[in-house]
Amino acid sequence: MAQLDTREKLAILADAAKYDASCASSGTSKRSSRDGKGLGSTDAGMGICHAYAPDGRCISLLKILLTNSCIFDCHYCINRKSSNVRRARFTVDEVVNLTLSFYRRNYIEGLFLSSGIIRSSDYTMEQLVEVARLLREKHHFRGYIHLKTIPDADPELVHQAGLYADRLSINVELPTENGLKRLAPEKSGARIAGAMGDLKGAIEDGKDARKRYRSAPKFAPAGQSTQMIVGADSANDRDIIGSARRLYDRYSLKRVYYSAFSPISDASAILPLKRPPLIREHRLYQSDWMMRFYGFAADEVAAAAGDDGMLPLDMDPKLAWALKFRDQFPVDVNRASKEMLLRVPGLGVKAVSAILNSRRSHALRLDDVARLTVSVKKIRPFIIAADWKPILLADSLLSPPPLSLKSQLELFGA
Repeated sequence: MAQLDTREKLAILADAAKYDASCASSGTSKRSSRDGKGLGSTDAGMGICHAYAPDGRCISLLKILLTNSCIFDCHYCINRKSSNVRRARFTVDEVVNLTLSFYRRNYIEGLFLSSGIIRSSDYTMEQLVEVARLLREKHHFRGYIHLKTIPDADPELVHQAGLYADRLSINVELPTENGLKRLAPEKSGARIAGAMGDLKGAIEDGKDARKRYRSAPKFAPAGQSTQMIVGADSANDRDIIGSARRLYDRYSLKRVYYSAFSPISDASAILPLKRPPLIREHRLYQSDWMMRFYGFAADEVAAAAGDDGMLPLDMDPKLAWALKFRDQFPVDVNRASKEMLLRVPGLGVKAVSAILNSRRSHALRLDDVARLTVSVKKIRPFIIAADWKPILLADSLLSPPPLSLKSQLELFGA
């Protein structure tokens, strides 16, 4: 590997990290350095890597790979062993110094660190853990740290990572076991599942220890997440939704991230020639929110898909579901349960909460609903208010307005 300066390494390894989507910081514990004994904080809130927090703020972190060299040869990966890309590798001290330097310049609020596999899984994991250890113990860094965990690494190394990092993540890579065997034969779905299960157990043990002993160390307080690639194999959206639900249920994940496959140079012949439309990735995120925040079961979300198992691209899955199950609508905003209101297309969690609070004092009219939501236009066909029934709208759309006398005479050639 040619000798590169830090700036050149940063250009290569920050670009190589862009394919990893799982970099949000929601759920971490709050830390501050206002006492003058540390550096950084997590007080700023949630969402990093130029992600948006729930209140609309955009906050960021240094998102890099330790190296883009790898001993594995996964077909879909730009950094696979046989790929003809420019390689680079940071030392542990370089990552630590970059993180501190970027923080002091107010560029970032934390670190997201992943890596290709070099020498062995254990060796690579040791390097990742050492970065986090030095930041925490030597430099007293209190900002956010997210480490990508290697499934084949020694469990003790993963445990050490959880003592320093806010969140750990293990990528399942692809939605199905068959896809993984075909496109990443060196990786094992069973080992990935086992590592995720072990991590879940360690997180639960850490929470239990904190309840019993206040002095017990925190272990990955922001939990674990994962990522799957969309469009590299033949899995349809229905398969992906089912896989995501199983991951949430089995491993208590904070998030499942979806990353649209992007064609790479010198690609394997078994890969698709074109990337899936980015809107597909967006629709899967919307389906994910339906399960996590709107109370939909996985099979209900999957019911919004077409006969080919794919979610429609021209409308969000919540609207697609509502159109398939029109017998559920309209719902009365003054009487419907929270669960039913959350199923109305165009109504989010905040809007539903506002409706529930407001209707305690008075019956809601359509204008009241409009003031409590972003746009009432999308909602109107699916709700009943004190002065509104959507059948009136249907009548106006289906029945033409009465013709004037002049128009009637023209029909008869008068």
